[in-house]
Amino acid sequence: MSDGGDTETGGNTDSNASDTYLVEIKRSARRRSAAAGEHVRRMGRYRRFASKALAREWAREASMPGDRVWIQDALPAHSNRADGYLVGGHRSGGARRQAAGGSQTSIDASADASE
Repeated sequence: MSDGGDTETGGNTDSNASDTYLVEIKRSARRRSAAAGEHVRRMGRYRRFASKALAREWAREASMPGDRVWIQDALPAHSNRADGYLVGGHRSGGARRQAAGGSQTSIDASADASE
């Protein structure tokens, strides 16, 4: 597993912090990934990466067959210092389907009005 330039943190607020991606490892991820649980045990529940892409790569590498973990962005209004969260569980693909080519589709409100 390549960490690709990630740095561990325990409250690091240096000037490079804005150029990095801080992940909080949630309990759901620790239950599903030995690597996530080991990181929390040794280094704490936060992990700083050089980029979001590297955080996602680590999440893929930390996933186990049948027990997937992934990076979920933190909401901008959230007061937590994390940029994102490592979470685990079962993800349903149907709720977030996109139209072909990644474009968004609109809801046809007229279909409901005609009934």
